[in-house]
Amino acid sequence: MTPKSSSAPSRRSFLASTAVAAAAVAGGAPLLTACGGGQSGKKEGTTSGKDAQKILPTFVAQSVVPPDIPSKNGSSAGFTQVIPTAELKASLPEKLGKGSTIKIMSPFWGTPPAGSNAYYKAMNEAIGVETVWQNQDGNTYDEKLGAVLASSDIPNMVILPGWNLTGKIPGAVNAKFEDLGPYLSGDKVKDFPHLAAVPTDAWQRSIFGGALRGIPMPASYVVNIAPFYRKDIFDKKGYELPTTADEFLAFAKDLTSARSKVWACDDLKWTAFSVFGVLSGSDKALWWDLVDDKLVNRIETPEYLEALEWMRKLYAANVVHPDAKAVQGDAGNRFTSGQVLIYNQDLSHWYAKTVEQTGKTKAEFEMGAMDIFGHDGGDPRLYAVQPASIWAFVKKGSSEKLIRDVLAISNFTAAPYGTKERMLTDYGVEGTHYTVKDGLPVKNDQGNIDVVGAFDYTGDPAPYIAHPDRSDIATAQVEWQQRMGAFTKKTAFYGLTVTEPNRWTNLADNFEQLEDDIVRGRKKVGDMQQAVSEWKSQGGEKLRDWYKKLLDESGSAAN
Repeated sequence: MTPKSSSAPSRRSFLASTAVAAAAVAGGAPLLTACGGGQSGKKEGTTSGKDAQKILPTFVAQSVVPPDIPSKNGSSAGFTQVIPTAELKASLPEKLGKGSTIKIMSPFWGTPPAGSNAYYKAMNEAIGVETVWQNQDGNTYDEKLGAVLASSDIPNMVILPGWNLTGKIPGAVNAKFEDLGPYLSGDKVKDFPHLAAVPTDAWQRSIFGGALRGIPMPASYVVNIAPFYRKDIFDKKGYELPTTADEFLAFAKDLTSARSKVWACDDLKWTAFSVFGVLSGSDKALWWDLVDDKLVNRIETPEYLEALEWMRKLYAANVVHPDAKAVQGDAGNRFTSGQVLIYNQDLSHWYAKTVEQTGKTKAEFEMGAMDIFGHDGGDPRLYAVQPASIWAFVKKGSSEKLIRDVLAISNFTAAPYGTKERMLTDYGVEGTHYTVKDGLPVKNDQGNIDVVGAFDYTGDPAPYIAHPDRSDIATAQVEWQQRMGAFTKKTAFYGLTVTEPNRWTNLADNFEQLEDDIVRGRKKVGDMQQAVSEWKSQGGEKLRDWYKKLLDESGSAAN
């Protein structure tokens, strides 16, 4: 069946194929929300433990097609075999949609397809609804969201990435979107069997303001940013991969030849954080963890400063491409052109870049992903990312019929690998959007225009990676996740959506820019120490007390 990766897209994977990919590696963006207790209508805090159990859907596993590589250590499942079109299974005996017209607002990168295209029509017919897509520029989506949520003209369904949960938007989520618990909590979810197979961690992450409001896109909790290297060049020259931070720096100096326009690496800040065992920066709640019964923030740790200092040394040694220092151009293009031999990006790039290059007759191109090593040569210390970071929401005050029709959409698009529903969602209509060649679906020009960035945001099955056209890459991706997952810890606020009090929610907004200034030599590590001191005095200590009280009262969802 379909070459596909359904680890839910992160900000980086969403933007990776666009002109703003360089900015995408930026990071630490999501910021969740807040409250305490378990009753609906909370304005700040979180919901876990017994309160969450009353809200969460019952989990009912599905196994339409057993994976070739089962999930392990938090990895995605892997599919490497071709499933002939004739053997795809219909997983829904009847249409669940009852004919509602549903307006959907979603981020989009690139040129949106026409609203009346054949893909939308086929999906509408299969689900039993009429969708009207209001695709918005993904680069300025937060601005559009703010304006729409502040108005009374909210679409029926809104796609909301976690990195847009800033400012007043978290509060608007609690106030402007429906509680889906009456339709999904407990055994009620069995009316939507594909949603019942969504992992519980992803649903836990979808509790906002004490209610189940989001329909999640599940993701592997293993770190998704991998350090890629040009395996073809490394093999040809007999290079051995470094296994310590010091080895890497010396190795990078040997690789770099500015005269030949070859640099060892691009910006590797996110890999540096992993190498030095820094707490996750992918979500504000994950910045905190318990150390000897005290909550510690990532920016307070010696590992954080050590990672910045190491990355600063790489820049100072001129082994990083100068365009990375100037924050211009595209890191992926520098990598594929051979100007850069190592760069970090979302794991999905392994397949995307390989197919892009080998499809251009560059058959010698081969990339690999380095295993993350501990900075001193020991085992790495990695931290779990959130199991969902993109959701679909339903406008508050919607009728039961409309809510059920929205859930019918999400249930359809959460169909598992090996089903007719999954094939239609991913590839569109055979003959119109794709043809089958050597048993594999291949999109044509119309498919590449129509079947992008729409229904795939409304729901997803449990994370999987399927590349039957490149089974070697699918295997490598899953096995990399499994190896890294063996060293991954779930921290105190893993799996929780936390709404911080408004007075502190923007307290750390300037840290990412300061990180970038430090590693590029524009600021000193001492400037970070000063910023952390100011963060503490301006509210960081009080925020620590707030998080600790929240943890004591609500408990952790990690297991």
